Amino acid sequence: MSLRVQKVSELIRRELATILEKDYRFENCLVTIHEVSPTPDMRQCFVYVGVIGKPHQQENAIEKLIKARGSIQRDLYKRVKLRCSPQLFFRLDKSVERGVPLLNIIDNLPPPLPDEPAEEAAKD
Repeated sequence: MSLRVQKVSELIRRELATILEKDYRFENCLVTIHEVSPTPDMRQCFVYVGVIGKPHQQENAIEKLIKARGSIQRDLYKRVKLRCSPQLFFRLDKSVERGVPLLNIIDNLPPPLPDEPAEEAAKD
């Protein structure tokens, strides 16, 4: 990915996060923009959204974003001036959901055994 595409995707990610925070409410769940992946021609942009909540809340949040896509794109176009403003496609990103069980396993590991002093190791 070129440096320009990286900068534009980061700018779009920040602006989308601001738009969602200010203008949209999601019931009993937390919605974050994890990644924005534009196509090389910048005509389409895949927005990977993390939703922390129950499965039905995740589905409702994504449906709400898809239904409000036109309004979100309009708000984004007002904030970010590009020659060709990309069409947004929202996708549910479950990477955080997959990572939580792994973090729980790590948290539940027993503490490491203390190192043996050098003197005792030399005697054996």
